[in-house]
Amino acid sequence: MLPRLDHLILTVAVAAVLTLSACTTDRQATGATNPKPLITPNISGQRPKIVALGDSLTAGFGLTENESYPYLLQQRLKADGYDYEVVNAGVSGDTSLGGLERADWVLGQENVEILILELGANDLLRGMPVARMKDNLSKIIQKAKARNIKILLCGMLAPPTMGAEYQRAYTNAFPELASEHNVSFMPFVLEGIALKRELNQGDGIHPNAAGAKIMTENIYNALRPMLTKR
Repeated sequence: MLPRLDHLILTVAVAAVLTLSACTTDRQATGATNPKPLITPNISGQRPKIVALGDSLTAGFGLTENESYPYLLQQRLKADGYDYEVVNAGVSGDTSLGGLERADWVLGQENVEILILELGANDLLRGMPVARMKDNLSKIIQKAKARNIKILLCGMLAPPTMGAEYQRAYTNAFPELASEHNVSFMPFVLEGIALKRELNQGDGIHPNAAGAKIMTENIYNALRPMLTKR
């Protein structure tokens, strides 16, 4: 069952879904190829990696690299004595299909131990069939599990304007995937940020530098049970 979220969070999540790609590049419409992900500084092949695979929220739309959540997560991990390197594999405007197309390259890097999977909002924006999105995400999860990579799946919500059947199927797809594949699940990455003007950029959707810090803490708290100190 989907964890209960209050009406305010639902409304904000809906608005975010409908706007996430308005300020981002539609790679599939333009026929652009999938770029390789950004990688945080001081990457080495020996240390275990956490791959953040996602869209504009992961890529850090409107922020400098040092303000994006993957970079901040790297610093948070280091401060708490966790010896991981974080790979920013976020691409603005990306869909579940785009993530699947990049998955082998991203997950095939040396010593990947954890995947943070944050995709699906742009599928909703395009009105993609929920079954197709779910299948793409399932395949990404399967690719990660085949490599013995632990997964943190980030969920999203659908607005009532999509119709009750679509809304229900889409919103439930993420916790269903988490249950089916027995992976960790985070219902809403923007909790504590959404609807707060002082924590968002001018579009009212993407977190600003202050909001990204809260998003980092949200993810870190969900991620922490999966971490190992060495």
